[in-house]
Amino acid sequence: MNTKQKDTLSKMKNKEREDRKHLIIDAAEQVFSNKPFNRVSMREIANEAGIAPSSIYTYFPNQESLFVEATVRDSNGLIDEIERMVNSAGEGDQILDRGIEAFVDFLAAHDSYFRMMVVFMTVGSLGKESQHKLFEVVRRGFDLFETIFKKMGYRGDTRILAHYFFAMMNGILVTFRKLEGRSDDKIIAHMKRVGKVFRELLEKSIQKGDSPLNPQGGM
Repeated sequence: MNTKQKDTLSKMKNKEREDRKHLIIDAAEQVFSNKPFNRVSMREIANEAGIAPSSIYTYFPNQESLFVEATVRDSNGLIDEIERMVNSAGEGDQILDRGIEAFVDFLAAHDSYFRMMVVFMTVGSLGKESQHKLFEVVRRGFDLFETIFKKMGYRGDTRILAHYFFAMMNGILVTFRKLEGRSDDKIIAHMKRVGKVFRELLEKSIQKGDSPLNPQGGM
């Protein structure tokens, strides 16, 4: 076997491994969408994926690493989507509104992802490697929204504003996602409307030259 053939074979094996990992992650999210995180077993995930339970441990050493990998994968997918919107935005586009809409739509459509994210943001017993992976993807989200705020003309502390925005959007999802007595479409529309209040206040503060984080400012 020559070098080129070995390289092709290696690429095929790597792709097969990645495909298997995504199959397991998809199965884990499907199971987690129907059961609380702490009640999901590796055997249930294996059954959903159609593989032997021992096969999962070839890719993920434990349940925590599997769900962290799922959260990171979906988080990067959401960030990629918003990043494409920002990069393709024309003059005068409401890029923050588009980001808010993408955030709400994604989390509303991926309930298991949202539940995983809530679990990992509130649990305090994650291993160092898991914490590092989650921190890296969250930091990437902060970087993206800092870029949006700067494009809007905000000249204050964009990092703390990104922290505030992220916490606010998650708070909106927690507060309204399962609101009784309203259809799913109405709930999603309401969450977007609440999120856009932030954009309106931010624009007003930019026009006035105030900081929305200043007690004397407009937010």
